[in-house]
Amino acid sequence: MKRILIIEDDQIVANVYRNKFAVEGYKTETAPDGETGLKVMRTFQPQLIILDLMLPGISGVDVIKEIRSETEFAKIPLIVFSNTYLTNLIQDAWRAGANKCLSKSNCMPKDVVDVVRNLIGDSGAIPQSQPSTAEVVVAKPATLTTENDAEFQADLRKTFIENLPTTLYSLRTGMQAIIKAENEIVRLKQVYELYRQVHALNGNAGIAGLVQIAHMSSAFEALLKEIYEKPKNINASSIRTIAAAVDFIGLLFEKGTLPDRQEIPVSKILVVDDEAISRRAIVYALEKARLKSVNVEDPMQAMLLLTENEFDLVFLDVDMPGMTGYELCAKLRALPQHKKTPVVFVTSLNDFDNRTSSTMAGGNDFIAKPFLFIELTVKALIHVLRGRLNASQLHRE
Repeated sequence: MKRILIIEDDQIVANVYRNKFAVEGYKTETAPDGETGLKVMRTFQPQLIILDLMLPGISGVDVIKEIRSETEFAKIPLIVFSNTYLTNLIQDAWRAGANKCLSKSNCMPKDVVDVVRNLIGDSGAIPQSQPSTAEVVVAKPATLTTENDAEFQADLRKTFIENLPTTLYSLRTGMQAIIKAENEIVRLKQVYELYRQVHALNGNAGIAGLVQIAHMSSAFEALLKEIYEKPKNINASSIRTIAAAVDFIGLLFEKGTLPDRQEIPVSKILVVDDEAISRRAIVYALEKARLKSVNVEDPMQAMLLLTENEFDLVFLDVDMPGMTGYELCAKLRALPQHKKTPVVFVTSLNDFDNRTSSTMAGGNDFIAKPFLFIELTVKALIHVLRGRLNASQLHRE
């Protein structure tokens, strides 16, 4: 019987994978952090290790480096769970010696079993010599039927949905703690606590097959991680985005758990900004979430596009020559197809508080320059997914 070590701090996720591998015939041990994982590895002697990169204490990348530094485990297959929005972390994992990187938000347990089989074969007798990580061992057919896999997935989803009220209460409590923090040190601590909660949500939603919740929490997790690591980015704009993300996750809990709402929608977004660098930054942030966009510098050209096309979301710079973002927003609201299209104004951080407290000329939201790429990504996902949820609700009615 082949042995697998899972290093994962979320006990629910760890238990799900341990039980799944047990059914498939593998012997599995789990560890809640990197330090414990290294100790278990030396005694358990696994043929393969599955590792979450976002671990408390020793980082997942440092754990990989330590594993690779030990001769006995220098070539052991390593599968890592990560967040697709944390591209630098994934690259670090590859350089450190990971063999396969999987996204928690869109990877099902049966998919992980398939990857394991490709790396070390089925769960039968241990071969005389461990195969090189470069070799691909032909996998035998899965021991579970498609019907059993579907039943397993449905059971995971049922358990996840039953825990949603408790999860949402915890997220809202964490968000309020950030807003009410008495000083920056306390606020930073609360950001970390919320980050760990959203990290767990991402993993749990992923294994439950709740794609939209997992995708949203994946981007949100990346935002919280970035502002925790770079506290100077904790400002009025990012805190507003954090609050909006928690509120929207609550909406997803209410409306986004149905089977027919699990696809990430194809979207079309318009970006209007006379500054080329700012436009490129917005487009890049949207591409991180696989959201397609059209960008222009001239408000009059934008108005022509809005007249001839339907968009799911519009980003408008506030201060533009010829026509301000406010004026363009007022004009697009006169178009029948854009009466309810979400509009996000992009403004300077110095003006953020004044702008948000004043009329938004028909806009829905603000984001401050200079913005974090991932903050704008989170904003866009909130508005695009909300729009599709609302449209789906109207269609059902």
